[in-house]
Amino acid sequence: MIPRVGHAPDARRRYTPRPGAYAILPLGRGFLLTLQIAQEMDIQLPGGGIDPGESPLHALHREVLEETGWRIASPRKVGAFRRFVFMPEYDLWAEKICHVYAARPVHQIAEPIEPDHETLVLSPSDALESLGNDGDRMYLRRYLSPV
Repeated sequence: MIPRVGHAPDARRRYTPRPGAYAILPLGRGFLLTLQIAQEMDIQLPGGGIDPGESPLHALHREVLEETGWRIASPRKVGAFRRFVFMPEYDLWAEKICHVYAARPVHQIAEPIEPDHETLVLSPSDALESLGNDGDRMYLRRYLSPV
């Protein structure tokens, strides 16, 4: 069972499943993150939706490159969570099924190509304080404090 974070689903709404792959990317003494500047600013683990027919790992590499301009290596899955949200860019109520990986940033080859995205490197404490959703914070906290 994949744990739910955030608000419980509204029983009156229909949610579309939206699987995605996201990365914890340690870089130096900080973490490589994405700042999405849309209706409001949101700091996130880099990643995004898994396209139909695409594997989670392929989506992870593609999304990290699109959102940060970085190539990554050695991804390993650390867990998954679900959250129920409205995605204004798609006009969609979604059950986001977020597969979280830890990977090593290898080389920045470009600026982010995803519209309204900027790359940030934040310290562990600033990253935990700034991440915009409970699931991202939960997995970064677990990464920083393994059992």
